[in-house]
Amino acid sequence: MSGDDALKAFQGYLDISPFQRWLGLKVEATEHGVLTIGFDWREEFISNPGTKSMHGGILASLIDLGGLYAVLTTKSVATATVDLRVDYHRPSTGGHLRSTSRVIKLGSKVSTAETEIIGEDGKLVASGRGVYLMA
Repeated sequence: MSGDDALKAFQGYLDISPFQRWLGLKVEATEHGVLTIGFDWREEFISNPGTKSMHGGILASLIDLGGLYAVLTTKSVATATVDLRVDYHRPSTGGHLRSTSRVIKLGSKVSTAETEIIGEDGKLVASGRGVYLMA
């Protein structure tokens, strides 16, 4: 599958989910074992009106689904999240965010991927690791 075809295919996979469409996720790059997703900060993502910072659940969701879809770039099938770890490094308070997920272990029963979410300023906002049940 060519680069443009892969981007379109993975965008279609993301767009199947109403939640992921609501987030406004856009596949920016994909290769074997790696997926980069971008999205823009929106007011609906605020958890703390005082600081106008994004809810951590939005970031955790991006880490979870980014890792799962990174596994799918290997033409393997992951069916569910077994474990998820998220580290929040700084508040996200606006701009474009980009997550890059990489498969670090592709297994027959479970696979593991790591994700970093970078803010518009180039600083690490959150990172995490997901373990996924394989079909």
